[in-house]
Formats: sequence, structure tokens, C-alpha cells
Amino acid sequence: MAEDGALVVTELVANAVQHARRESIRVVIDRTEAGRVRVGVVDFSKVPPMRQTPGPEDEDGRGLALVTALAEDGGTDPLPWGKRVWAELQGKEEG
Repeated sequence: MAEDGALVVTELVANAVQHARRESIRVVIDRTEAGRVRVGVVDFSKVPPMRQTPGPEDEDGRGLALVTALAEDGGTDPLPWGKRVWAELQGKEEG
């Protein structure tokens, strides 16, 4: 889960830096239950992220697709002054 979590945080923060007002970005990580964490990035933009369909030569536009592929769940919560974009990750059972 650590590698997936690091990639999810990186992508969500990169989106906030690129598309939102950048005076402040906050990363919040909560354990929602055993083996499950919620990664959230809070910023001052009220505009929700939009998943793109990049061309094969495009360098950008794949971040949310990666987050969706790695996360068990995800979404955007509107806030009075911005938004929280989050993804929940489930640890893999050892066995």
C-alpha cells in the first residue's frame, strides 16, 4: 500500500499545484479502518477535477486515471472555501 499511497498523494498534490490556487495545499491521511487509509488533498479551488483523455504523445492528463486505478474509492468533497479530493486505499492481505 505504501507505494500506491505515495503515487496517489503525488498525483493529487500535482493536480492541486497545477490547477488550483496554490497559497496553501493540505494533505490529510486518515486510517478509516484496519488495512484501509484515506488520502485527501485540500485546496482553495472550488472547481472539481476533471478526468482527461490524453493522446498517446501527451505528457499530462493521466493522473486521475492512475488514482482511479489504484484506489478502492474516491471523490471530491466541496468545502465553503475550496474542495477536498480524496482516495481510499485498501492494503493487500498477506498470506
